[in-house]
Amino acid sequence: MSLLALSRERQLNIHHGYIHDGYWDGGEALMARVSALAQGELTDTALHVMLALTQARHGYAVMQFLAERSRGILTIGPASLYTTLRKLTGAGFIQELEGDDSRRVYRLTPQGRDVLIGNIERRRRLMAMADQIMEEA
Repeated sequence: MSLLALSRERQLNIHHGYIHDGYWDGGEALMARVSALAQGELTDTALHVMLALTQARHGYAVMQFLAERSRGILTIGPASLYTTLRKLTGAGFIQELEGDDSRRVYRLTPQGRDVLIGNIERRRRLMAMADQIMEEA
């Protein structure tokens, strides 16, 4: 089959958390896993960063806020923070705000707020289940 014919038959579907991205020429499609972040599942670090960004903050202020609010229990280093900020921006959960300052300031988007609320609720349900299981033990 020619490359042109293959490109016409190219398929791209998300099904059960997988991206089907391949050429159907009698064989199987190539598949890649959709990232958990793309499905709205936040890591602990992403959840904490998004909590800090319920108010507009720059990166260093996010680290300070989390350290202060957790009384020093939670610390996020610059590399983890900026990697997380990049991923959250790419997912559309946070946005960089326009400003005159040389620091980049971020804030949750409406979509990010919804994702954050959903993740908090999911974690509450998991903790309730864990409490129940531990009480039964």
